[in-house]
Amino acid sequence: MAKSPASDKTTTSTDATAAAAPTHQIWLAGLGAMAKAQEQGSKAIEALVNDGLAFQRKSQVEAQQRLNEATERLSHLASDFGQQTTVRVDRLEHLFEDRVAKALQRLGMPTLYDLQALTERVAQLEAQLAKATKQAAVPSKTKPVAKAPSKTAAKSTSPRRKA
Repeated sequence: MAKSPASDKTTTSTDATAAAAPTHQIWLAGLGAMAKAQEQGSKAIEALVNDGLAFQRKSQVEAQQRLNEATERLSHLASDFGQQTTVRVDRLEHLFEDRVAKALQRLGMPTLYDLQALTERVAQLEAQLAKATKQAAVPSKTKPVAKAPSKTAAKSTSPRRKA
């Protein structure tokens, strides 16, 4: 079976038209999309800008909350650290005081408690002395107390001359 040249022409022309039709439709669809984008482009841009602003505000609020939480955590950590440091300094201070007190005790130095006990004892003795002095100042009716100055006392108080 031999093909005629006329039948070849019809087959190729229909094939070319069939192949051109989808390509032409794609081209027209692209032009239509571009026309719609130009019409609605400014509206779409405004909508995207508004969505972007809303997202930015939401992100800033979230970031601020996280910053506040981090600040709160750090302040708690700092206060805990300060308390631990205070406790350690107090322990060190007591240890130092104890060692100094032991060293002073070995050297024979009186402690604060020793000085307080001595102060109380001196106050008691002063009170007893004041009481005894008042009793001695009241003249006794049974014995008159009158002493004559002794000669040795007069001699010891007078200035001596060297010859």
